[in-house]
Amino acid sequence: MNIRFALSLSSFALTLALAAATSTSFAHGDEEHTQPRTFNAAKVEATDFGQEGDPKKVTRTIQVDMADNMRFTPADVAVKRGETVKFVVRNDGKLLHEMVLGTKKAIAEHAELMKKFPQMEHADANMAHVRPGKAGEIVWQFTQAGEFQFACLQPGHFEAGMVGKVVVALAADGSMADGEVRKIDKAQGKITLRHGPIANLEMPAMTMVFRVADPKMLDGLNEGDKLKFSADKVNGAITVTAIQPVR
Repeated sequence: MNIRFALSLSSFALTLALAAATSTSFAHGDEEHTQPRTFNAAKVEATDFGQEGDPKKVTRTIQVDMADNMRFTPADVAVKRGETVKFVVRNDGKLLHEMVLGTKKAIAEHAELMKKFPQMEHADANMAHVRPGKAGEIVWQFTQAGEFQFACLQPGHFEAGMVGKVVVALAADGSMADGEVRKIDKAQGKITLRHGPIANLEMPAMTMVFRVADPKMLDGLNEGDKLKFSADKVNGAITVTAIQPVR
């Protein structure tokens, strides 16, 4: 190979590496990113897990706490497709933490990228980079049903298990179904219901075991309880997305 050509290729590769290392499309450096973003509808980009939400259209606020034991609280969140949610992300630890929303694949790929370029910086709508004792915000519209993740991608944090889950259920298009609790399995996040017809699923009355979108939905329920509930297909599995006890 021509020596001059080889040197040119080397210089080009070095330039690309430096550009990637100093890119501001990520947020893992020292810059403060806890200030609210300025929403611009013209710059909103759709993704496989939703898009930046309009703060004026927030339908629910969820606080997520981050701690130095490498855990999120809560670690499981359930929402409905179409909801615009404001996450208030608090860092209760002494280390730098962040919350990054994405698909399971995208989170894993980003985590691998962080191993190569640990000083990259975030500035995207699906991320909140929060210093110790501070709070940040993510306003996100969940436009796609399915199961997604949020994670801290600071070096070593993802590998230590700092990962959470978001289950996005289809919005119910009918009234809630009637049901009676036959069995509760909190460890597996499942409930057995003897239920009436479920209109949106075109399912007749029967007794069936369901997954629940959030295990906390089972708190306070007992066998024999009467309730109303909504269910939809989430990632191919019929899942209870809402429960309303009948007193």
